Amino acid sequence: MTSNSAKRTKTLELQAAKMRRNVVDICMQRGGYAGQGVALSDVGACIYFDEMRPDGNGWYHDRFVNSNGHDTIINFAAMAELGIYTMEELRTMGADGSPIDQSPIEGARGFEITSGSLGTGVSQAAGIALGERKKGSDKRVICLLSDGELHEGSVWEAFMFAAHYKLSNFVIIIDNNDLGATGKTSEVMAVEPIREKMEAFGFHARQINGNAIPEILDAFEEARNVKGKPYAMIANTRIFAGIGVYQDAIPFAHFVGANGRWDTGYLEWEPGWQEILSTIERLEAELAALDQGQT
Repeated sequence: MTSNSAKRTKTLELQAAKMRRNVVDICMQRGGYAGQGVALSDVGACIYFDEMRPDGNGWYHDRFVNSNGHDTIINFAAMAELGIYTMEELRTMGADGSPIDQSPIEGARGFEITSGSLGTGVSQAAGIALGERKKGSDKRVICLLSDGELHEGSVWEAFMFAAHYKLSNFVIIIDNNDLGATGKTSEVMAVEPIREKMEAFGFHARQINGNAIPEILDAFEEARNVKGKPYAMIANTRIFAGIGVYQDAIPFAHFVGANGRWDTGYLEWEPGWQEILSTIERLEAELAALDQGQT
């Protein structure tokens, strides 16, 4: 790894750690989809702080659609780092009268669509991608969805649409965490083999470790070079990846309450909070050392 690529990776690891901190901070107030948000922080950091091109006006040239309302906490966590939202605002998520919804609606700062009606975001994102191409735009459209959304028939219709129109400006990322609201995705209704199915539907598909930033970056680079077909990144993740104490405590939980209550037990927030603060401190030191080595 060259010094520049090492710095790029370390910078994104630090951004992902800060996003994890923000996710935990938000969820300690009234609960939330903490496990998914923590696990997707690596993907989110790569999207917001590397892959999407800025438009020069404080936002992005490219477009990001998050289909799964459960995962939109990563949007908020990233936008807190960008200054679009303050943490004071985000700590009100879920409170009576708060404008911060756990499943945001279209028109909320930073959101393309209303999230949370599972299975509908992919169709909207594919339509956006076709519209951008018809306008002669070089904008790329990224759509994040959950593996549980693959249970929805409308998703597969959208895949057929994207392949038929050869939307090479369209990238889908499937959060493949084997987790649904009522149990494991593989047990509720199996969706594997996802890569082979996406290829059969006309996508260029790649399965990666969704908690390994170099693999995410490599997949995005590959996607930019694929012509004549859409791209599917199947990101294998595990809830709470990046905060070991939480991973050990909660192997499976769809939603964690403010008091740490989950399906069959309780989570103590403080140990994980301290772990992520220590991780940020370590990564800042490592990044500073890389900077000194380049001067």
